[in-house]
Amino acid sequence: MGAGHAGLEAAFAAARVGVPVTVVTGTRATIGQTPCNPSVGGVAKGHLVHEIHALGGFMGRAADACAIHGRVLNLSKGPAVHATRLQVDKPRYGRYAQASLLDHPGITTIEGLVEAVGVDDRGRVRSVRLADGSELEAGAVVITTGTFLGGVLHTGASQTPGGRVGEAPATALSQQLRSLGFRLVRLKTGTPPRLARAGIDWDALEPQGSDDPFPRFCAADEPDAPARLPEVHCHITFTNEAVHELIRAHLHESPMYSGQIKGIGPRYCPSLEDKVVRFADKPRHQIFLEPEGLEPDALIYPNGISTSLPAEVQDAFVRAIPGLEHARVVRPGYAVEYDAVDARALTHELASKDHEGMYFAGQINGTSGYEEAGIQGLIAGANAALWLRERAPLHVARDQGYAGVLVDDLVTQGCDEPYRMFTSRAEFRLLLREDNADDRLAGLAHAHGLISDARHELVQRRLELVERAVAELDRRGGSGPGPGPDHAPAWIVAKAQARRTYAGYLERQRREVARIRGDAGNVRLPLDLDYFALDGLTREAAERLARVRPGTTHQAARIPGITPAALSCLWAHARTLKRQARPESSTG
Repeated sequence: MGAGHAGLEAAFAAARVGVPVTVVTGTRATIGQTPCNPSVGGVAKGHLVHEIHALGGFMGRAADACAIHGRVLNLSKGPAVHATRLQVDKPRYGRYAQASLLDHPGITTIEGLVEAVGVDDRGRVRSVRLADGSELEAGAVVITTGTFLGGVLHTGASQTPGGRVGEAPATALSQQLRSLGFRLVRLKTGTPPRLARAGIDWDALEPQGSDDPFPRFCAADEPDAPARLPEVHCHITFTNEAVHELIRAHLHESPMYSGQIKGIGPRYCPSLEDKVVRFADKPRHQIFLEPEGLEPDALIYPNGISTSLPAEVQDAFVRAIPGLEHARVVRPGYAVEYDAVDARALTHELASKDHEGMYFAGQINGTSGYEEAGIQGLIAGANAALWLRERAPLHVARDQGYAGVLVDDLVTQGCDEPYRMFTSRAEFRLLLREDNADDRLAGLAHAHGLISDARHELVQRRLELVERAVAELDRRGGSGPGPGPDHAPAWIVAKAQARRTYAGYLERQRREVARIRGDAGNVRLPLDLDYFALDGLTREAAERLARVRPGTTHQAARIPGITPAALSCLWAHARTLKRQARPESSTG
C-alpha cells in the first residue's frame, strides 16, 4: 500500500524474490515523489542508501540517474563517517520512479485508496478493501502509507485533511488498525515554502558547487551505472535578527505553539519557529537554496526554514532574508500531522506479531526521511515475499549494517518522536562505512535472491582487487602511489586504505559490547553525572538518562530509547570514573 520510497523498495524487493506484486497507490502521478527535500543521502542516510544499493535496491541508482548536485559530507573526518549526499532533479526522479514501477513485468499498479486489510478468524491477512468497494486478494500486505495515515496539513490556523498537498489521507485505515489492536502515536513533520527562481538576488549569495569527482552511489565498475545530468550550484544565505523578530511576534499564530498540533516533531530537523525559540542565543541560521530541477522554472527549496506559520507571515520573513528581498513564495510551507504504529508490535522482519502476513515500513513505523523509509521497505517487502515462499527471512544484524541498527532500534524501543538515523546510533559505526556496504551485504543479498549471480560475482572480483591493494599497501607501509600489479583505480585504493585504517576494530568492539551486557559490565553511575557533558552521547540519549538518573549501567540499559551505542559510551565513561576513584579510595 503506497508507492513512496518505502513502497517502491518493498515492491521491487518482493518482485526480485519472485512473487507477483500489486501496488495500490492514490495516484500514479505521485509515484516516487520527493515531497520535501530534493536530495538523497547525507550523514548516516548516505550509508543507508549504499546499503539499499548493496541489497539490490532502487534508491541509489535512481539518485545517480537524477543527480544535479553532489557532495561528500565529513571529508575532514575518518572514512567511517564520510556521507554521500546527492541533490536530485525532483520531476525527473518522479518520472524515473514511475517508469521503473509501471514498466516492471512482475508488478501491477492500481490507483485507489485502501480502507481496510481483510484478516480471517486466526488473524491472517487475506485481502485489502479499497474505498470504491472493490477487494483484492492478498497473501501478504506491506503497509507503506508514509504521512497519509490520518494525515492533517497545517498552515497557520488552516487545517486540511491530507498526507501532502492535494492528496487525501488514509483515515479509515487508521481507524481499522486501532480496531486490530495496534497502538498509534501522533507525529509531525514539515516542509519549507517553495520560492520562484526569478526575484532571487543570486549575486548576493554564496555559491556552493559539487565535489570533484562527482560522488555516486553506484560503483564505478557497474556496467549499467546511470549517465550523468548537468550540474547546478546551490547557494547559501542566513536568517537574521529581523527574521527572528518576525517569528517571535507571530509565534501565537503557529499551530505548533497555539496547541493546534498535538503530534511530536523531529528533534533533529526542527522548524524555523523551533530554532528561534530553542536556540535564542544564535544570531542567525544557515539556509541552503536548492534548485528542485534543471528547468528554468524549477522551484527553489530553501533548506532550513521549515514552517507552518500563516502564508502572509512566511512571505514577510522570506523577504527579510538577505538575497530574498524580492523573492516570491509560490507555495507556503506547512506541517503535516499523522498517525504511526508503535513498532514494538513488530518483529525484526517488520511483520506484525499478532497478524500473520501484515508488514509495515517507512514513516508509519515512526521514522523520518526517504532513506530510512527505503531500507525498511526493502526489508519488509523481501520478508513478505520470503515468507510466502517459505524461505528463511532477511535479517541484517547491528554489526552488519545501519539497516540492522534501524530495525532493531524500532522494534525493541519504539519511537516517541520521529526517528532519524545518525552514525552515533551504531556501536559498530567504525566498520559500517559507505565504502564497504557491498562487502558487508552482497552475500546476504545473493543468498536471499535480491541480487543476481552476475552482480555478486562483480562484488567478489572487486573484493579481490581491494585485498591485493591492501597487501600492497601493507608491503609499502601504507605509502606510495597506486598499489597493486593491476594498477588499481583510485576508488579501489581508497577502499583498501579505509580497510587498513579500521583493521582490528571489529573484535575489539564485539568484546566491549559483550562486557557491557555481561555481569562484569555493571558499573555504578554517579547520581549527579552531567550526561550532557559526555562526548559521544547524543542529546536525545542525554535527556533520557538525565530524566531517569540510573544508578548503574545495567539500569541505564533498561531505559527505553538507550541504544547500544549510547550504552557503550556511558560504560566507557563509568569505567574511567571508577579508575580515577581508585587512588583516592586507597589513601586515608
